[in-house]
Amino acid sequence: MGIGQALEQRGFVPDMIIGTSVGALNGAITAAYPHKANLQLAQVWTELRRRDVYQLGYLSSRTSIFTDRGLRRLIAQAGLPPRIEQLKVPFTAIATDLATGDQVPLDHGDLESALLASAAIPGILPPVHRGGRTFVDGGVTAYVPVLAAQQAGAASVVVVSTGPESSPLPRTVPRRHAGAIIARAGVLLLHHQIERDLHEVAQRIPTVVLPTGTEDWPAPWDFGHSQRLIDTASRTAGRFIDELRISGPGLYRGENTTPAQACPDETTNFTKTGVSL
Repeated sequence: MGIGQALEQRGFVPDMIIGTSVGALNGAITAAYPHKANLQLAQVWTELRRRDVYQLGYLSSRTSIFTDRGLRRLIAQAGLPPRIEQLKVPFTAIATDLATGDQVPLDHGDLESALLASAAIPGILPPVHRGGRTFVDGGVTAYVPVLAAQQAGAASVVVVSTGPESSPLPRTVPRRHAGAIIARAGVLLLHHQIERDLHEVAQRIPTVVLPTGTEDWPAPWDFGHSQRLIDTASRTAGRFIDELRISGPGLYRGENTTPAQACPDETTNFTKTGVSL
């Protein structure tokens, strides 16, 4: 949200928005309110509590620990149109086909089911049945959907992160405890997926990863730090954007900027860029 604030303050309006998981909800709100998304997003996340999203209840089943009742309510309160085609900016939510493992772009039809499908964390929230297929969280196959952005024709990509996953991997050894080791292995798996996709796309188009300025992230279900995270990301990303110079394809993120086949006379128009959430 803070990164979006920094972009919005600088007049950035994306040509397309592609989002995965919670990033799909943020992306849909931005696509619905491209010039004032910051106010909408801040209202959603600063007022949110864990029980608003993660709810046990009679609807819970063997397919998930929590129901999607809270997430449905959150989507309804965001003031979004019923269909994807009605959003002001072209939008795609990425989900994973549970049967085939395919990464599936949901770019038309019912918006609510697309957002639910993209955010259906396996085992945590229930799978979503849509168009004869069963979907779970898009992060299983595309946590940062830059490949989908490239395939959709983006001339460049800006990655707006909602967590620590796209940041450099900290070199920490987990405690000698089964849970900690499993968690670390999950982080490694996710990190390598993200880095592989970022570097592949960066060989062809400018790929910008905006910094959040946060290293110590709260738990995903702890929304009490939302305002602090927003303010920190806004300042950090704003400084980065103001100093950013793009010269051809490459991966641009903080000190790890690595232009590939850079052309000194070529400058990408930063205001006409696909956005990946």
